[in-house]
Amino acid sequence: MINFCKQCVKNSVRALLGNKMRSFLTMLGIIIGVSAVIIIMAVGAGAQSLILDQIKGIGTDLIGIQPGKSDSKEPPASVMGIVIATLTYEDALALAKVNNVPDLTSVEATVKGVVTVSWENNEVDTNLNGTMASYPEAESHDVEAGRFFTADEERGIAKVVVLGSKVKDDIFGQSDAIGQKLKIKKHTFQVIGVMKKKGSVAFQDYDDQIMVPITAAQKLILGINYVNMIRGKVDSEDNIPKATEDIEKTLRERHGISDQSGAGDDFTVRNAAQALDMVTTVTDALKYFLAAMAAISLVVGGIGIMNIMLVSVSERTREIGLRKAVGARRSDILIQFLTESIIITLTGGIIGIAAGALVSLIIALGAHAMNYQWDYSVSFLSIALGVGVSSFVGLVFGIYPASKAGKLDPIEALRYE
Repeated sequence: MINFCKQCVKNSVRALLGNKMRSFLTMLGIIIGVSAVIIIMAVGAGAQSLILDQIKGIGTDLIGIQPGKSDSKEPPASVMGIVIATLTYEDALALAKVNNVPDLTSVEATVKGVVTVSWENNEVDTNLNGTMASYPEAESHDVEAGRFFTADEERGIAKVVVLGSKVKDDIFGQSDAIGQKLKIKKHTFQVIGVMKKKGSVAFQDYDDQIMVPITAAQKLILGINYVNMIRGKVDSEDNIPKATEDIEKTLRERHGISDQSGAGDDFTVRNAAQALDMVTTVTDALKYFLAAMAAISLVVGGIGIMNIMLVSVSERTREIGLRKAVGARRSDILIQFLTESIIITLTGGIIGIAAGALVSLIIALGAHAMNYQWDYSVSFLSIALGVGVSSFVGLVFGIYPASKAGKLDPIEALRYE
């Protein structure tokens, strides 16, 4: 049996090498399909590591409160850009009280927008962050020059502004910005501080923003009375469940919600671990969906193999007749052509895996060159999937041509011109 298998493989390789270009073009569809699966799985894993790293960069001791109710496995509607006005500045002040949520060390409410800032003849568009005096502690973002605004200035709607490092450079260059007057809409704000460089975290550029007291942002610039989000920093990750419970209880009391089951809540409380789980679930689903779409190309490649194998059977009809005339059985012919089909697809699968791994490595190196946290991951699952699916395709799409060759009548085959 072993000798028979060796002879089948030897004959198949000889037949395939007899027409190298056609054999290569036949397996090209499999190469493209398998490499696409490998690349998509690897890029999906790399993108997932990038997103998770960005979320971890915010801090694992933070609790986020979003306006609007959402399912535990779905992102809040406000994340999708839908405006919901159920959280207020006063809610944040209530959560900051020790007797309401004793495990929170700081609470920060924010409102966001895009504004044009002007000084003398310089004018730049940047991100507005209306926030609270607790911002430096809550975000672990220190002041480099000057100071941050105080709680009294926050409550008093003071017209003061703290600049991100990029905004400071864009407007003032090497000049000192502290004490200068900036125009934001029709209001004049005094620059009291410049933040240290922090870069992008969670896809938010901390250097390309200005920070003003949240009350000033609401009443003077944006004309709103709600907040986009509230964040709380917990004294210990072990206390996150209790702090979450206290936050929900406090907000239900303030919003007049008697149902303690959470069904009637008009807010969503999430911690970093829940956000990581949700993002992992979403990115995994997206990764496998794209891999399944790429695998469709393997079916197209399989059809191409079946077509070429049918041509091969037609071209080698006399050879088949001769082999049958000297005693070859139907099963011998069937196994011979089936082996050729599997060798083509398996070889294409191996080349596809190598090509996919190489392209994935180039993408990972490019991402690292741009200072992104990008994991290079060609998983055993993707390799097994590539080899297994390509072999399966060869077997399935090789059966019909091999069966047709095995059924040929030896006399008719020898007469074939």
